[in-house]
Amino acid sequence: MRRYCLALDLVNDAASIAAYEDWHRKVWPEIISSITGSGIQQMQIYRAGNRLFMIMEVKDAFSFAAKAAADAGNEKVQEWEQLMWHFQQPLPFAQPGEKWILMDKLFDLEEDYLQP
Repeated sequence: MRRYCLALDLVNDAASIAAYEDWHRKVWPEIISSITGSGIQQMQIYRAGNRLFMIMEVKDAFSFAAKAAADAGNEKVQEWEQLMWHFQQPLPFAQPGEKWILMDKLFDLEEDYLQP
């Protein structure tokens, strides 16, 4: 299993942030199916201010490219993404059209310090 961490910003508006959180309390079943069907075994999203942080644990066969291709052909996923984009905004250094940005791991207590 592999773990990925990604970041994205929300529009910095309390009502918009509350609406985004509300949508994530009732995620559409088709979105859950898309997530789990792609090989994502666990996903968590955390928020600090308007910054989002996502942790994904995926099967070894998971591919970001395959997930993107499947999502591009899924009308419900595209509808969800368009809806969520009303609340989201790219990170200041994101490339045009880029949403969630893959983060680089800088520190790992177990791997870096606790392995014999």
